[in-house]
Amino acid sequence: MAQTNKSAEKRNRQGEKRRLQNKSEKTAIRSSAKKVLVAAESKDKAAAEVALKDMIKRIDTAARKGIVKKNAAARKKSRMQRLINALA
Repeated sequence: MAQTNKSAEKRNRQGEKRRLQNKSEKTAIRSSAKKVLVAAESKDKAAAEVALKDMIKRIDTAARKGIVKKNAAARKKSRMQRLINALA
């Protein structure tokens, strides 16, 4: 039978709390990326640029906090930026 102690229980609570926060942030990034894609598909460059700006802000924040890896963040931003540039 596994023994537990107060510090282990606290670490489990903290880990679960962080997992939910990270999950929420990743979901927000995916939602903002979808807004960029929808705007790009409808050829609305102005709306796409606004959505891209929001997405980049979210991704940079997540990368700084370690929720998303730095190179993954750069890759996502680059792909979306190329999509918007193709609208011109």
